[in-house]
Amino acid sequence: MDALFYLGLILLLGALTEWLSPKIFLPRVVGYLLLGLIIGPEVLGLIPEKFLLNSHIITELSLSIIALLVGATLKFSDIKSQAKEIIYITIFQSFGTFIVVTLGFIMIGNMLNFPPQNVLMIALILGGIASATDAAAPLAIVHESGAKGKFTSSLLAIVAADDAIALIVFTVAVTIGVSFMGNTAFELNSIFNAGIVIFLSIALGIVAGFLDTAIDKLFTNHKGMDTIATLGLIFIVYSSSEYLKLEPLLSAMAMGVAMVNISNDFDIVEEEIDNHLAEIIFMLFFILSAMHLKFSALFGLSIAIEAYVAFRFLGKVLGSYIGAYVASSSKVIRNYMGLALVPQAGVAIGLALSLQKQEGLEDIAPIILNIVIATTLVHELIGPVFTKYALKKSGEAK
Repeated sequence: MDALFYLGLILLLGALTEWLSPKIFLPRVVGYLLLGLIIGPEVLGLIPEKFLLNSHIITELSLSIIALLVGATLKFSDIKSQAKEIIYITIFQSFGTFIVVTLGFIMIGNMLNFPPQNVLMIALILGGIASATDAAAPLAIVHESGAKGKFTSSLLAIVAADDAIALIVFTVAVTIGVSFMGNTAFELNSIFNAGIVIFLSIALGIVAGFLDTAIDKLFTNHKGMDTIATLGLIFIVYSSSEYLKLEPLLSAMAMGVAMVNISNDFDIVEEEIDNHLAEIIFMLFFILSAMHLKFSALFGLSIAIEAYVAFRFLGKVLGSYIGAYVASSSKVIRNYMGLALVPQAGVAIGLALSLQKQEGLEDIAPIILNIVIATTLVHELIGPVFTKYALKKSGEAK
C-alpha cells in the first residue's frame, strides 16, 4: 500500500472519531490520540512504521499552522487594559512551572529509570515543555459556555503569552542542557547563544508578518488567494527557521502575533484557515503524534508520568496565585486562574517531537516524547473540567 492509502485511512477514521467522541463524552483531542494509539504500529498496526517514519512533513506542516494560530490569539489592543495582570501571571506561572517541574525531576531522578548522566537534561527539558498550555481546550470551553468578562479575556491572553514564554524557556533549557552534557563546566556563552537563537527566531517571524501584510494588498478582492499566499509564507518561515537552526515554532508564532496586530485583513485569513484547514490539521497532528508512543517504555515511566502531572499542576496553580497576588488581581483570578491553565496538548507535543531530530539527544528524546504524549491524554481529560469549573466560579460562564 502507498502513503496516500494510509493517509486516507487516517482521515476517514479520524472523521468517525470526531463524530463519536462527544457522544461518549470524550474530548476530541483525546479521541484523536486514542485512535492514533489503536491504529498505529504498537497495537493493530493498520498504519505501518514505515509510513510513520516518513510522515514528518505532515507533522511539520501541522505544527507551523498551529503555532501561527496560537500567536494570532495575542492581539495587543484587546488586552491593553489588563496588560499588567496578564504579564505578571504569565511570567510567574510559566517560570514557576519550569522551576517546580525541573527541581522535582532532579530530586526524584534516582527513583526513575533515567540514565544518571541525563537526569539534569531530562529535568530541564520537561520543565520547559511543562510551561506550555493548550490553547484549543480553553478556547473551546469559552465558546461552549459563552463566557465573557475580565477573567475570560485574561485567560485567553495568558494562554497565548504562556506558549510564547514556553518556547523561549524550552530553547534556553535545551541549550543549557546540551552544554552540561558536552562539557564538565557550564559556559555562560551558552545562554548568549540561546538568546541569539530566540532573537533571530522572533525577528524572522516579525519580518514575515510585515511581508504578508504587504502581500495582502495584492489580493484585496481575492481572499482565497490571500489565504494561500499566507500559508505559503508560513511554510517558508518554518522551514527556513529550521534550516538556520533557529526555533521554527517560535518563528511561526511570532509571525502570527505580528500579523494579527498589523494587518486589518488577518481576521479574514484566520477565518478561512479555521473553516477549511484547522480541523484537518489538528486531526492529523494528534493522530500521528500518538503513533510515536511506545507501550514498552510507557509502563516503565508510570512514576515519571504521575510526577510530571503533579509537579505541573502545582507549578501552574501556585505560580498563577503568586502572579495574581503581585498584580493585585481579584480574588477570583487569584484562586482559579491556575486551574484554568491545566490543559496541555499541541505546543507541548510539538516541542517533544522537535527533539527527535536534535543531535546528541538520541537517548532521551524518546523518553521525553513518551512522557509528554501520555500526560497529554491525562491533561486533555482533566484539563477541560478544571477550565470549565474555573469559568463557572468566575461567574462569567452562562
